[in-house]
Amino acid sequence: MKKQVLCFGEVLWDVIGKEKKAGGAPMNVARHLVQQHVDVQFASRIGADELGKELTDFLKNNGLYSNLIQVDEKLTTCEVKVKLDAQGQATYVFPERTSWDNIQLDANLIHAAKNASSIVFGSLACRDKVTHDTLLNLLDETDAVKIFDVNLRPPHYTLATIETLAARASVVKMNEEEAQLLVGGSSGDLKEMITEFRKKYHTKTICVTRGENGAIIWHDYEFFEHPGFHVNVEDTVGAGDAFLASFIAGIVANKPIQRLLDNACAIGAYVTTKRGANPVYIRDEIDNIKKSLTGK
Repeated sequence: MKKQVLCFGEVLWDVIGKEKKAGGAPMNVARHLVQQHVDVQFASRIGADELGKELTDFLKNNGLYSNLIQVDEKLTTCEVKVKLDAQGQATYVFPERTSWDNIQLDANLIHAAKNASSIVFGSLACRDKVTHDTLLNLLDETDAVKIFDVNLRPPHYTLATIETLAARASVVKMNEEEAQLLVGGSSGDLKEMITEFRKKYHTKTICVTRGENGAIIWHDYEFFEHPGFHVNVEDTVGAGDAFLASFIAGIVANKPIQRLLDNACAIGAYVTTKRGANPVYIRDEIDNIKKSLTGK
């Protein structure tokens, strides 16, 4: 049975102060999947410029470069300014149309989708019609499990686009604020919001992250919860991506939902203790976080 995961969407440089780190939510998810020994491919588009060459080198060094990385001769490689507040919470300033806004549907991409067990995609890469249409056509070409990482980046989305993507997905991952936005008119109770979301979009699995308070999953008509881990936060960049990758790795390995939720919360928390979205896993530190739950 095929187990390969296809991550589709943006790849870019995150600029934090004087530091520059490769990023983009789907790429981050793919890189975390590599660290968790999951067979993964990554599809995106970079510019034919120096920043694009640097990203190519990065992707090659991290086992994520293939014929699914398209090159755009006109649009530039993306640089994003990341601002951190006193709590390490990140906000992002994106440039206008860039290379990953122009991902094309080609034979390589279709082949990868048809051979994938699951496809991971988000909302940001769909801000432009070209990549948006490519993704929708791609989803029509495959019977893979469709995993939608809502990951809203104002003002780069429309509610209509989010609803279209949610309706196509069998698994949706979002945070509490995104759940409130998509459900609307809710009492504020998270379980009620999830129930309303399921009724609206007929989603098979719904995961809502709650920051330091962990996460909740609805699956097979049952709720699963984790209260989160207490850690010293360096920054929150990439924590949601690490959580999602761990969640997917658990699904691929057929782990029980509660077990994979516990692991996803631990790895998400671990990432917040390091600077940047993709720290190398130090298993002893992750294990210590798992043991620290009673200290929260």
